[in-house]
Amino acid sequence: MTGRIQENLSRQLKALELLEELLEEEFSYLKTSKPQSVSRIEISIQELMRQLTVERLSLRAAVQEMKPEARRVREILPLLEPAGADALRAILAGLDKAEQACARRAAKNQNLVLALHQQSRNLLQFLHDRIQPKGTAYSASGRMARAANNPTLVTGRL
Repeated sequence: MTGRIQENLSRQLKALELLEELLEEEFSYLKTSKPQSVSRIEISIQELMRQLTVERLSLRAAVQEMKPEARRVREILPLLEPAGADALRAILAGLDKAEQACARRAAKNQNLVLALHQQSRNLLQFLHDRIQPKGTAYSASGRMARAANNPTLVTGRL
């Protein structure tokens, strides 16, 4: 049973290392303005997160087989022999580091995405302000009329 838990934790560690690489790749695509590449990498990230969730659920089931009231691996460490417990502690420490690295990278990506979104909104607002008529403009009937401040639908007959 300890071997199964250790294998599961090792797979999770490898998955988190891959996730960090994918997040770094996503960041580079965000910096170079490649939205199609960002979309492709985002799908890979979501699939990897789904697989990580499945691994964690199977780990929880394995932990509860050893001790039914346990919900975390750390709760079963006292039940194991010292060598097995030390190996699991080492993997858990690696998992903690990998999760923190992924969280930092994901936060950087989020900040960049939000900045790009705000930049696009500001550009659209600037363009909208520039093309919106000021003062008077031609109406749908071809006469000079006072321009509306807000955009409206143009209706008419063909």
